[in-house]
Amino acid sequence: MTADVHPTGGYPTWSEVREVGPRDGLQNEDPITVEERIELIDALSATGLRAIEVGSFVRADAIPAMARTDEVLAGITRVEGVRYRALVPNLRGADAAIDAGADEIEVVLSVSATHNGKNLKMTVDDSVAQIGAIVERAAEAGTPVEAILATSFGCPYEGRIEPDAVLAVAEQLRDRGVGTFSFADTTGMATPPTITALLDVLDAGGWAPDSVALHLHNTRGTGLANLLVAAQRGVARFDASVGGLGGCPFAPGATGNVPTEDVVHLLDSLGMATGVDIDSLIDVALDLEKVIGRTLPGQVMRAGPWYRLPRG
Repeated sequence: MTADVHPTGGYPTWSEVREVGPRDGLQNEDPITVEERIELIDALSATGLRAIEVGSFVRADAIPAMARTDEVLAGITRVEGVRYRALVPNLRGADAAIDAGADEIEVVLSVSATHNGKNLKMTVDDSVAQIGAIVERAAEAGTPVEAILATSFGCPYEGRIEPDAVLAVAEQLRDRGVGTFSFADTTGMATPPTITALLDVLDAGGWAPDSVALHLHNTRGTGLANLLVAAQRGVARFDASVGGLGGCPFAPGATGNVPTEDVVHLLDSLGMATGVDIDSLIDVALDLEKVIGRTLPGQVMRAGPWYRLPRG
């Protein structure tokens, strides 16, 4: 799908907000029940979101909050037009996700060799080879695979990650058959200039903006600014987590995905149609606070959308 430019603001006329709270958000929390995870996903499915990350197929002892994701997929009420996605770490996880009925598989590797080693216990080259094998297995089942390139903007161990290094890894994955890509600010180190720098390099390498997705964190308060700069360049796909839940368990201090309600609110104001009912989304975020037992960092869930303000 091509992101047509909005006639008044120079932004794409549409945007796809991909919800990651049930996986990337909950993996950092004390485990909640399978029933509560199902209720969260069903509630998100009713908001108009079209892509929801339901969980991951990892060892339960590695990330206890993601145990029994197969039961979650079996228990949700699927809504037509919604893609239910799952993260897998290896071939065994890919087989489990396919058997459980995931609509799409996500694979991840870090551009940073140090972060990849700590997160996946593998070299970057080994991760690329493994992802190639997963793509082949998924192709047999007709299941699309998206690669998430973690630490695309910076690493807490190595510092700044150069855009050329990101492009080199992405090209290796494309050669292995990966069809879609998400570039992740895993540690919340991106700023508008580094977003621009990566998009410049990707553009020069033949990656159209409408083929790029961004996974942004708000660790240092730059998440929405980074999104705005990317949207000005034609990027239309963004990951976000309801209420701002989540971070990265393998990156010190990397707390906070961009809140889905804040992202939808901003995109709506830019004229980028999301198809998401923001009031319903706010209700989900407020209910989620009660389930996890702590205050979430989302802003729009507190203040409400702009159209509730009195008109002067």
